[in-house]
Amino acid sequence: MLGKWFKRSKKTTAHFDPICPDEPFVAIGDIHGRFDILQRLPVEQPGSQLVFLGDLIDRGEQSADVLKAVFAASGAICLMGNHEEMMLDFIANPADRGARWLRFGGLQTLASFDVSGISQTSSGAELERARDELVDAMGQDLLDWVTNLPKSWTSGNVAFVHAGADPALPINAQDKSALLWGHQDFGNVERTDGTWIVHGHTIIDAPEMKPGVISIDTGAYATGNLTAATIVPGDVSFKYI
Repeated sequence: MLGKWFKRSKKTTAHFDPICPDEPFVAIGDIHGRFDILQRLPVEQPGSQLVFLGDLIDRGEQSADVLKAVFAASGAICLMGNHEEMMLDFIANPADRGARWLRFGGLQTLASFDVSGISQTSSGAELERARDELVDAMGQDLLDWVTNLPKSWTSGNVAFVHAGADPALPINAQDKSALLWGHQDFGNVERTDGTWIVHGHTIIDAPEMKPGVISIDTGAYATGNLTAATIVPGDVSFKYI
């Protein structure tokens, strides 16, 4: 199945020049454990840099497969999402951070790594045992990779982030929470530095482009629709399956 192409004409304001990365990019929205869809999404674009916008894990049943596949994708860029952060928080402090992660999809991630016997009501030693089994199942190389995922990536006048950005601050001065969880002014107040923001995190019915913002989280875990945005100087096109 080849998915569908969507194109939107560029709209610019006084603040935004046409989108112009230093090289062509293909950005992939939130996968959330849907390795089955990722495998069917045609993202091969010769000469294009592949960038994943985070939230590879949780909610979907194949989180381990997604993590391992992206980890092994030679040359690909992957950003940290808020769900990767929640998993790392669980690993660092299962007693205090476990309940939240399990409630937001961590149970599926644990199961995908064959960690069983855990529920949303688990606590104490049960969570510590699950943490230890998860760390063993992931292995140190994969865990180190997730721990060190960047929170943004910039090319030309395009910044790739997971959730959003404070429009009043340059990308390199953003608070972590804005990049991973979003900001109240993102999408409502235009940036003044001319930077286009490509993001996921917030589910929309179809990928969209508006002045300065490109949104590509189409809720793969629930809808079955995973979006790829091909971004070249002067043009953006969407493909999703």
